Amino acid sequence: MGTTWYECKVKYRKTDETGGQKITTEPYLVDALSYTEAESRINEEMSAYISEEFKITNIKVANYAEIHPFENADRWFRSKVSLLAYDEESGKERKTNMYLLVQANDVKEAYDNTTSVMKGTMGDYTIPAISESPIMDVFPYFSGEEGELEQLERFNALKGSKPEAAVEIVDHMEFETAPEEEAAV
Repeated sequence: MGTTWYECKVKYRKTDETGGQKITTEPYLVDALSYTEAESRINEEMSAYISEEFKITNIKVANYAEIHPFENADRWFRSKVSLLAYDEESGKERKTNMYLLVQANDVKEAYDNTTSVMKGTMGDYTIPAISESPIMDVFPYFSGEEGELEQLERFNALKGSKPEAAVEIVDHMEFETAPEEEAAV
């Protein structure tokens, strides 16, 4: 199962460039397993940025297939990508739309970033629309155990390089290779 992103709207008092204060509502994305966790996470994340009182006015599941941050970019763009497939039964071409959230500085850069993200795609696709998203920031989930990815890569390398050996996970974090079980005679 993939990542579920929740769009959380936060209402708070913001100081503008002239020093005046106004009440504003801004959307943020959080990676969470449920609405309850999304609410908890946005409260935690926003407490670090907003010293005054704030209110969560809405939480909904966001319709993004993937989120792609890029360095040196400060805005988020919603890219509509249409995957093209040929339906052999009907003999017609079928489109399936998905939405990506891509970080960029302008629409052209968002198009370039979307194209680079889609580079490894096996099928044909088009990018019919790119628009600036109102999303202010994205808060992915970090478990605090960022070494898990490296261990998974090591696991896959062991599995791929020694097909005759079985790989077993010991203590949930360490990997050992076990000798192959002897065949029954």
